[in-house]
Amino acid sequence: MSATTTRTVAPSAGDPLAEAVELTKRLKLPHIRRHLVELVPTARAQRWDHAELVRVLLAEEAAGRDATNLRTRRARAGFPAGKTLHDWDATASCIPRPTQDALTSLEWVGRRENLCVCGPSGTGKSHFCEALGQAAVEAGMTVAWFTIEDLGALVRRHRADDSITRALARLIRTDLIIIDDIGLLPVSPDAAEGFYRLVDAAYERRSLAISSNLHPSGFDEIMPKTLATATVDRLLHHAHIVVTQGDSYRLAQATSGKGVTALT
Repeated sequence: MSATTTRTVAPSAGDPLAEAVELTKRLKLPHIRRHLVELVPTARAQRWDHAELVRVLLAEEAAGRDATNLRTRRARAGFPAGKTLHDWDATASCIPRPTQDALTSLEWVGRRENLCVCGPSGTGKSHFCEALGQAAVEAGMTVAWFTIEDLGALVRRHRADDSITRALARLIRTDLIIIDDIGLLPVSPDAAEGFYRLVDAAYERRSLAISSNLHPSGFDEIMPKTLATATVDRLLHHAHIVVTQGDSYRLAQATSGKGVTALT
């Protein structure tokens, strides 16, 4: 005895394409709706199999959602400059190429390891960290970008109701957290507290990447020694340390006239 399929949807009483468009609105399928009107006539003219039309429409929806999710993750990350690996000059960097390749693979993020990029100002630390963060976003990960003083502001914002622990618990759901430009200025007490709390909360749970003018061993120069010791101990336990050197790229461009468009 053959099985029969019971149809629960009545045939269209009017224009099936118009009804399909309305259904995409109801079901929140904006990317299918965008392509439906043009693809149905194409499928009819080229005699596509019905399954092929369904496949193409679903593929357009999936691609559209992926693009939207990418834009959302990038916006939430809070990157400062939009610098990516596409405009990173690997040949000009003093970081060894094998090290660059290993870090851009992002396998260390999957292992919940940390990265410390330290060296003089203008040697590409922030650019490289942001480029890695952008690559992580493109790979489907979530990223958050902070300066160390942003962490101080986070502590102050949550001190009134003692909710800093809950705020950090939400933050470390992020796959990669980047803290930029440590060591340029003395660290405020709130920022030192926020930095320690973040490193402690993320320890062996999430990856941190920091850029710093100081090697982490010198953090006791900018924050209380006891707090610096506890922070560095956790930060470096599972960390890759990359030391940059040389003259500032920005200064080199400025002195060679490449920092601006020539006046005419």
